[in-house]
Amino acid sequence: MSATTIGALIGGAIDHFSGGDDSSVDGALKGAIVANVAKVVLPAVVTYAVGWAVLRGLEQARGALAGVETEARS
Repeated sequence: MSATTIGALIGGAIDHFSGGDDSSVDGALKGAIVANVAKVVLPAVVTYAVGWAVLRGLEQARGALAGVETEARS
């Protein structure tokens, strides 16, 4: 099943059990929209986080190497 279908099913079920007098269709639509947005946003967030961690690690490694070079010259 696709993420859109699963999002629609979950959204419809949540809307149904929330006790509202309306149908579950609006909950299903909201769930499908959230699932489609998550398919785009989550990979972008993960890519940004991994890139930030790599740059941070490189910065720390550069700092550690600079400290070793300074001690060797003394």
